[in-house]
Amino acid sequence: MNETTRTYDVIVIGAGPVGENVAERARAAGLSTVIVERELIGGECSFWACDPSKALLRPVVARADARRIPGLGQAVTGPLDVEAVLAHRDKMSSYWKDEDQADWLDSVDVDLIRGHGRLTGPKQVAVQTPDGETIALTARHAVAVSTGTSAALPPIPGLDTVRPWTSREATSAAKVPKRLAVVGGGVVAVEMATAWQALGSQVTMLVLENTLLQRMEPFAGELVTDGLREAGVDIRFNTTVTSLARKSGEDGEVQITLADGGQLAADEILLATGRTPNTRDLGLETIGLTPGDWLKVDDTFHVTDVADGWFYAVGDVNHRALMTHQGKYQARIAGAAIGARAKGEPIDDAPWGAHAATADHTAVPQVVFTTPEIASVGLTSHEAQHSGRRIKTVDYNLAHVAGAHQYGQDYRGHARMLIDLDRDTVVGVTFAGPGVGELVHSATIAVAGQVPLDRLWHAVPAFPTLGEIWLRLLETHRG
Repeated sequence: MNETTRTYDVIVIGAGPVGENVAERARAAGLSTVIVERELIGGECSFWACDPSKALLRPVVARADARRIPGLGQAVTGPLDVEAVLAHRDKMSSYWKDEDQADWLDSVDVDLIRGHGRLTGPKQVAVQTPDGETIALTARHAVAVSTGTSAALPPIPGLDTVRPWTSREATSAAKVPKRLAVVGGGVVAVEMATAWQALGSQVTMLVLENTLLQRMEPFAGELVTDGLREAGVDIRFNTTVTSLARKSGEDGEVQITLADGGQLAADEILLATGRTPNTRDLGLETIGLTPGDWLKVDDTFHVTDVADGWFYAVGDVNHRALMTHQGKYQARIAGAAIGARAKGEPIDDAPWGAHAATADHTAVPQVVFTTPEIASVGLTSHEAQHSGRRIKTVDYNLAHVAGAHQYGQDYRGHARMLIDLDRDTVVGVTFAGPGVGELVHSATIAVAGQVPLDRLWHAVPAFPTLGEIWLRLLETHRG
């Protein structure tokens, strides 16, 4: 077996959007940088999550919006062109090829090694390449892990025999199953139920809890439930799957047994029941950590259980916020921190340094691309109740905003703003309704910037837009 050795200032394991940004920021700080990737450069987001899922969902949402508009509804009464939607999905996923991403790494002067990287000790990484070569890497300053997460599969008897879909198969499937069972009630579950029902599947959702989107405001889950049921999705709450079996043959149906003794047949079953960190085969044991664990970090994304400040965990693996945009934000901070430490400079003086590294605790924006959309940032009312703050909840029917009437007939939506009464600032916002995804950044600015309400009052929304909801919320608060 051939073995070569190389030394860099920084080694990044994982070339998804997060790892790419860590590597680019470290290189921009003047540090020689290599990134290691065993699959496709661009990672989960580019090929099996954000890009393909939104490509599937955009036609669904656009059709739903068009049907609300007088004079246009009759033009969009037919089914979606499934072949065209899947072709668009394939294009948005770059046909699962990563040459463009590799060219980008080359353009920012970051070296790439394809293969599986594992730690072998402090600042040491061994890469097994596809052709059997071993490359031993040494980092002068830092190793950053940005390996993301995988679907967490529940221990259901018979699971290993049914070839279940995870989020990967749900976003990349080449044909529409006649019947799709979705186990779960979170973001992946509701988005994929929305997409595949619209593409022609009969979707049945099996939800352990008594609501969808349980971590969000209750009205969000209620409105999404209404939207899915109106689209034809069969939603069964308080339902537990006790066993699975697939009939013989590649296309054999899946037999699903439920805790109440009932049974359900489906052509495919999607398990959307959470995520687990991709840390099981990273060699963490060689530096005193437990394989398979989430990695605990400080606000510069240094792993706190590893001495000497050389080991970083950025993105999903640190469990702070499992979203691409937050991971890229963390990467900008971590890359700047790595560069500053390597030069012996104060972290606070680095661009995007430690002084800006706490926003993910307080202002994490999220959009759920269902019909209706859900957009949120900051605390929910449940979280606020347990925060120890004096909180005022301000609600408003989004359908009463003039922009909603322009958006389409029979608009249904809701908005909630949470106010810290002692600081007179907004600490949480949730919008539910068609088109609300474009409202989330204004809410993020209000929460992250801790904008006093007396100043926010002077941020005048344009008429007639959905953004007028800000005026209505403030008016409701003032009475």
